Amino acid sequence: MIAALATASGPAGVSVVRVSGNGALAVGDRLVPGVRRPPSQRAAGSFFHARVTHPATGEVIDDAVFLVYRAPHSYTGEDTLEIQGHGGALPSRRLLEAVLAAGARLAEPGEFTRRAFLNGRMDLTQAEAVCDLIQSRTERAAHVARAQLDGALGGHVAALYEAVTAVCAEVEHLLDFDEGELPTCFIERAGERLAACQAEMERLASSWNEGHLVRDGALVVLVGRPNAGKSSLLNALLGTRRAIVHDLPGTTRDVIEESVALHGVPVRLVDTAGLRDTQDGVEREGIERAHAVMRQADLVIYVVDASVSQPESVAAACAALPAGRVMVAVTKCDLPASGSVDVPPELPHVRISARTGEGLDALKRRVSEKLGVTEETYGHPIVSLRHVSELRTAVEQNREACAALSAGETGLVVAAGHLRAAAEALGRMIGRVYTEDLLDTIFSRFCVGK
Repeated sequence: MIAALATASGPAGVSVVRVSGNGALAVGDRLVPGVRRPPSQRAAGSFFHARVTHPATGEVIDDAVFLVYRAPHSYTGEDTLEIQGHGGALPSRRLLEAVLAAGARLAEPGEFTRRAFLNGRMDLTQAEAVCDLIQSRTERAAHVARAQLDGALGGHVAALYEAVTAVCAEVEHLLDFDEGELPTCFIERAGERLAACQAEMERLASSWNEGHLVRDGALVVLVGRPNAGKSSLLNALLGTRRAIVHDLPGTTRDVIEESVALHGVPVRLVDTAGLRDTQDGVEREGIERAHAVMRQADLVIYVVDASVSQPESVAAACAALPAGRVMVAVTKCDLPASGSVDVPPELPHVRISARTGEGLDALKRRVSEKLGVTEETYGHPIVSLRHVSELRTAVEQNREACAALSAGETGLVVAAGHLRAAAEALGRMIGRVYTEDLLDTIFSRFCVGK
């Protein structure tokens, strides 16, 4: 049986130690000697208060509430005991040490959820969603994880797995028929079913970009000439004075990075040194760093000051930036304009004032649109890197199977092989097919108590 602290160690009102496995309730018995009805004699869903005694020393170490769960109706699907003691680093450590002395072993990272998966309490996408929910940094990321935990993704993939497996089984069954006994219209109908699966798999795979951004965040870089208003814009988006703002050109000489949520997307927002020719060695180093971070960016916002005349056109300046990943912020629109800022029609742009806040909401909305995360995609199942890799395998194998089937009887053996490979890829997504190495990789991301 395994045990771990399920709450963060540190000052808190309550700490929870979870014990799971065959004999978990007997561990609780050893912690409360003399109690008239110890955990092993209590019904599922019951709880009681008792003093916790260290089984080796006999010392009373805490007062706690014991909650009893019996298999299979627990998080792990096993007999489980949760002990709620006083919070704080020392009380929680002493409580865990007593549980370990009573016969449990310390759980490995993610072992509780791993057991829940192995005992059929959840599929693999739901298990991954547990970790995503814990690690979510925005409301949108939490919403996506919660939906996946409820089966939003796993249900779709399970249906695809069943559909591809069914066609595969029919093809393999036909291999037992004598030549010439292929049922009428079988190839056409199988092709239609696989085409529907193909479309759904491709749709799910296309959600990878949104999933990556919602889970991992985006790198958004502010660039432009000195005094264009980059630092003021950074401060306005953060809602705090993070970067120094001064009329003196070249004030920012290094990259400044902060985190912020824009329309539900966690963003690493980077302010950079102004782009210009300079003989100042320190400023030149800052400009080189700006170019380096631009190459890694998911989105570059070119900031242009509408209140002064520009030495070059916006089109020429943006042409030197990463293609397809650029938008324009026309700043200082609260000041008298020195002339019109000519932004190419293919570049999204927003007029803003960091001082008054005008246009900031529109800018945030355009950033999320440019990144590919909009309100229209909110709530749809989205996939992770692992998922999209398996989906691409399934798509390719399904495509090859369709091509083999189009050859008629002569392609049945080849089609069956490709369909098995497609089904296995889908099965790995939800855990119908898995290896210990795959589980080790997934659950190593988890904390010990989950």
